[in-house]
Parts: sequence; structure tokens; C-alpha cells
Amino acid sequence: MTSHTEQSAVTVLGLGPMGGSLARAFLDAGLRTTVWNRTPGRDRELVESGAVSASSPEEAVAASGLTVICVVNYDAVDAVVRHDAVAAALKGRTLVNLTADTPDRARDTAAWAAEHGIGYLDGAIMTPTPTIGTPAAVFLHSGPKELYLEHRPVLDALGGTHTHLGEDVGRAAAYDIALLDIFWTAMAGYAHALAMARAEGITARELAPFAKGIGAILPPLFDQLADDVDGGTFSGEGNPITSAASSVAHIVHASEAHGIDASVMRAVNDLTRRAIAQGHGTDGFIRVTEILSSR
Repeated sequence: MTSHTEQSAVTVLGLGPMGGSLARAFLDAGLRTTVWNRTPGRDRELVESGAVSASSPEEAVAASGLTVICVVNYDAVDAVVRHDAVAAALKGRTLVNLTADTPDRARDTAAWAAEHGIGYLDGAIMTPTPTIGTPAAVFLHSGPKELYLEHRPVLDALGGTHTHLGEDVGRAAAYDIALLDIFWTAMAGYAHALAMARAEGITARELAPFAKGIGAILPPLFDQLADDVDGGTFSGEGNPITSAASSVAHIVHASEAHGIDASVMRAVNDLTRRAIAQGHGTDGFIRVTEILSSR
């Protein structure tokens, strides 16, 4: 059981833009915050604000019952914590890993932690650095619920909403990957649209308000299409996949007429054509979920 003193203390490993923001939020909440970063000197402003600088990761984790690590990926996590001295210092304490990576890597790290007597929670940060410490921040967590509830008072110092997604420690990373899939696919689509518009003499600024209108259509569709996928209905009433295939073909043709790379949209076109060839022409576009999973 974590003592009251330990509950008022936290260690942060990694002081990049996000790690530094986490440490700042803990400090602003009045928590005794110990920090460590591989690159010396990056903790200067935090130390000036009251943080304690540790000379090594083992010294840092020994200072608190809870350690939060946020670095570029799990290779970097391993380079910091998977050493005998750090593992020994972490034994009996809790490591919360807010580094982005894959579900399998999260489960592997949890297995390592269990072998060394370390409590482990995995997490994902779904909002940018300026939101940390504010109501706009969004955090996802997975792993032992009892451990999550024990440390929730300290995690609350990071602001925003915190959601525990389940005991499967890879679940937060799975959500993260799926949600980032939406984001980066949308960003790729927007970049392609801007290239198309520019080729037709339309500036990005001219297109932007109409692009926002397209974005506003999506939230209700997310709910509707989620019901279709979970229920296996794939309704195409009013907008069958044959219509989508026609639209995508127009985009491919217009792109390539301007010498614009249409490989992403060609991949979408291939999915729609495969769905139609399998007899799903009257279904909605979201039928491609099944096509994607059938390989």
C-alpha cells in the first residue's frame, strides 16, 4: 500500500515536450516531483520551479512510489528502465508508461515488470502538450484496476479526463493506434485534397471552410457506422458502396490528370471494387472493414 507521503510524490522520466508538460502539471498541482532526462540540462526550468533533479534513472525512481515515463517509443523505455539497477529501484513501486507504441509492446513491458515485482499501468495521451494540466487533456489507461485507482489521485493532477479501459494492459495502446489511424488517414486525405484543389487554382485557405463542413458530417456517421460494424448490418440504404466506388474513381482520375500521386485513393478504390465483386454492392462503404480483415 502506498503511503500518504508517497502519494504526494511522483517521478517523471523523459523531459521531451510531452514529458516536460507532465512534470510541469505535477509541479503546478503541488506534488513533490523528481525528474530525470537522458540529455543533461533539459530539467533546468523545472528545477527552478521546484522539481528535484536526479542524476540517474534509478535515483529518480527511488524518490517516489509512482514513476511516469513518457519518451519517444518503447525502445527508449527499455533503454531507460530495463537495467538491473533501475529494476531493483522500481521493485515494489509503480511504473505508469505514457509512451506511445503498440499493444504487443505494452504487454511485453508489463510481463517484464511483473517478473521484477513492479506494478505496471500502460496509458495513452490523446491530446497535445498545451492541454496537459487543463480540462481539455484526455488520458487513457489500462492494466490492473486496483493499481489504477490507487494512483488516480496523482494522475488527476495532469488534468482533463482519465478513462480506465480494462485489465488488459495493451488496451490503451490499442485505442491509441486505432484513434491515430483515424487522425493520420484524415490528415493524408486533407493533404491530398489540398494538392488537388491547388492544381485547380483553389487555395488552401479558400477550401478550408468547406473542408470543416465535411469534417462536421463525420461525428454522427461514426456512431451509425459503429452500429453497422458491431451488428454486421452494413446498410447501404441511400448511399451504397457502388456510389462510393464511383466517387473514388473520379478522385483518382482527376488526381492523375494533374500528375498527383493517387496511390492512397487507388487503395480505397481497390477495396470498394473487391467488396462489389464479392456481392456487396448494395451494402454501405463500411463493408470494407470486413474486406480489410479478410486477408
